[in-house]
Amino acid sequence: MPASSGLTNRHRINRSGDRQLNRALHTITLIRIRLDPTTRAYVARRISEGKTARDEQRCLQRAICRQLFKLLE
Repeated sequence: MPASSGLTNRHRINRSGDRQLNRALHTITLIRIRLDPTTRAYVARRISEGKTARDEQRCLQRAICRQLFKLLE
């Protein structure tokens, strides 16, 4: 599903989803940005690539999802 605006091209897989899970991922992301040095390095690298703060947060949430999924398997 396209989720583009202006010159930005993005695709959204699904508009709906688990709101509690989204909120938990958001909270985990904010806390890791604040406290975890590895995450801070990741964020700095993404921003140096030209990503905005929201884009880097979106990338970080996907990375956290991948880590959690591997733990749950």
